[in-house]
Amino acid sequence: MTALESEITLQEKKVAAAFEGLRAKKFEQGLPFLILSDELPEGQAYREYANGKMEVQEVYEEGSALKSKIVRVVAETEAARVRVIHGLH
Repeated sequence: MTALESEITLQEKKVAAAFEGLRAKKFEQGLPFLILSDELPEGQAYREYANGKMEVQEVYEEGSALKSKIVRVVAETEAARVRVIHGLH
C-alpha cells in the first residue's frame, strides 16, 4: 500500500467514525439521523430512528414555505441494506 493509499484509508476511517458519533448523538437526543442517498429521487432522504425504524422523507416547497412528508416506511431488509451501503452499523 502506498503512502497515499494509507492516508486515504485513514481519512475514510475518520469520516466513518465522525458519522457514527453524529448518529449516536442524534439518537441520544431523540432525533432521527438523516441519510442522503443517490438511490432516492431529489428531495428525498432516509430518516433512521434509534429504534431501528427507517422512513423515506420528502422535502418540498409550498409557496414560500418548506414542508416535509413521509413517503413510506422502509422494510427491515431494505433498512439493513441502506445501513450497509452507507457504512452504518
